[in-house]
Amino acid sequence: MPRRARVLKRQPSPDPKYGNVTVAILINKIMFDGKKATAERIVYDAMDLVNKQLGTEPLEVLEQALKNATPLLQVKSRRVGGATYQVPIEIETERGLSLAMRWIIGFARARSGKSMAEKLAAEIIDASQGQGASIKKRQDTHKMAEANKAFAHYRW
Repeated sequence: MPRRARVLKRQPSPDPKYGNVTVAILINKIMFDGKKATAERIVYDAMDLVNKQLGTEPLEVLEQALKNATPLLQVKSRRVGGATYQVPIEIETERGLSLAMRWIIGFARARSGKSMAEKLAAEIIDASQGQGASIKKRQDTHKMAEANKAFAHYRW
């Protein structure tokens, strides 16, 4: 992190199939060891499965899933006079989106059996319908922030 100049956030180029930046970011987050072709195949297969199962536009389902899983608040530890408080803070939109994607991918990987594309499709469908592990994680995060609302004056 430079001390003077602000770091410019680079925007990834849109993905080749849907022409969407969000899908490109999702592909990059799924990617392991630089195997982008494998990550693309997983995401595109998952999108095709979403289309087959719901019969709707998969991009809309993905956007709805991300919107439902995106947290608005989180808690950060703040040390004040020997005590550590969990201080609730609001999340910037980019970080919230990043957390939502990370949760959806993580909980899709944790699902049992099947291929990664099927697990990812199932998690996206669950999140778009307001259920599933990623939505529970968001609710737990909000509940934690709500419980520690008394320490909000320690915000920095």
